[in-house]
Amino acid sequence: MAGSGLPSLGRVKLTDLVPSDGLPSDSYKISVSILSQSLAQFSAVIIQFPASDGALLRSSLESARLYFHQRETYPPADIIHTSESREWCKTSGYYADPHLWQETYDYRPGLTPSEPNNSIEFPPAGLPDIFALFGKAARDILDAISYHLNLRSSPFVEILDNVPLRNREISSSVLSVCCHARPSFQGPQHHNITTQEDGPLIMYPDHDHQVDKSLLSLVKSDRAGLHVRDFQGRWILVDGDLGPQEAIVYPGLALYQATAGYVNPALHKTEINMEANMYGRCSLAFKLLPKSMTNLDCSEMRVAGYGIEAQFQLPVPVDDFMQRSHPTDHLFNRPSLQCFNFQPTHDGSMKTLMRRRKQNPKSKPLPPSKRLRLEAQRVLKERVQDIADKKGIKLRFCNLKECESHIHSVDSPCANIRMEIGWPLGVPFVHPHDLPNKAKLGFLEAYEPGWTEAHQNSDRNQSP
Repeated sequence: MAGSGLPSLGRVKLTDLVPSDGLPSDSYKISVSILSQSLAQFSAVIIQFPASDGALLRSSLESARLYFHQRETYPPADIIHTSESREWCKTSGYYADPHLWQETYDYRPGLTPSEPNNSIEFPPAGLPDIFALFGKAARDILDAISYHLNLRSSPFVEILDNVPLRNREISSSVLSVCCHARPSFQGPQHHNITTQEDGPLIMYPDHDHQVDKSLLSLVKSDRAGLHVRDFQGRWILVDGDLGPQEAIVYPGLALYQATAGYVNPALHKTEINMEANMYGRCSLAFKLLPKSMTNLDCSEMRVAGYGIEAQFQLPVPVDDFMQRSHPTDHLFNRPSLQCFNFQPTHDGSMKTLMRRRKQNPKSKPLPPSKRLRLEAQRVLKERVQDIADKKGIKLRFCNLKECESHIHSVDSPCANIRMEIGWPLGVPFVHPHDLPNKAKLGFLEAYEPGWTEAHQNSDRNQSP
């Protein structure tokens, strides 16, 4: 399965992702593999809750419909907000964004919503139960991702809320009950509606896509409409055939930062079919967010032996990270998805990307040293990591100076690992990014024989 990828969005039972002491079960290892491949290929995965939770999800969506249906046709000015105008860790209660034709009720444990004009309002039902259900699921999924990345158990616990919250603590994570395109919700949103001849009304957001700043997001909707961009740049409808106890999970920018870019965030957008719909599209969206007074750093990735690029070297305060803007153009320019053991097909591989760059007359050819570095990182993720995973080996690279003596010693600390994964003779056991250029060539030749000759030929073909 790791070699060919998944033909469609992966489905994983939540009960199979719950960690337990001792050796991992076969169902756990298979579920982690499906989870990681689906995130790599589609930036999303379907999580199946136990059948007993289906009734809770269904009743919560019903309550959400009734809650928004009974609201006024146009909200007062003091509760109209956009996502940019709201403090990320203090949202609570009802908000409306008429330009996106979206209404939201944020539930954040520990924070009492302030109602306009001191009026009493009954929130949607079941929010504490849904918050606890999604929160536990998000942490189990995060631990499964950490297991696949060869990180220690629960590596992100220090940046997450206490379970349960301490006295007077306010939750960083939030459960948003959302309603898109309620027909009775009126305002300057009509420019978002297009009418098709002999067809339904479709709503398109003002922005082409959005990206969450969460570690993980879980979304359960009553109608299809959530699209996520996959590894090949296509928009995939991810909630078209959800069962009553199924939800969509996708990673956010905070996880991208905390894993040094090895887990890409999901770009998503919502498109809604308005035909025969009196309530709009209702959804439950849980965002697992880091605590505000902590830092996002890549120390766990560094300890696990991953190469950390310059942009991830310094810790980032969570509060600063959550409040600043993050351009998404650069997020998919890094060959980071192979860490999930997903081997892309030839049409979507890095080789295709390199060919496209070469065919573009405006793009300059990469200098030899940079090309060596990128190719070494690719081979590490595609070949070496796969061998290590199959043999159950955790890669812990040495210091370059120290390992120059290790490679001449039979009983050195890295001797067994080098032998098990077929590390080339005479090449220090350090991250390929940090190897000298000559050693990089030896590393590449060991795992892809003929690499040097093939690239020399391609260089001659490109020369005028």
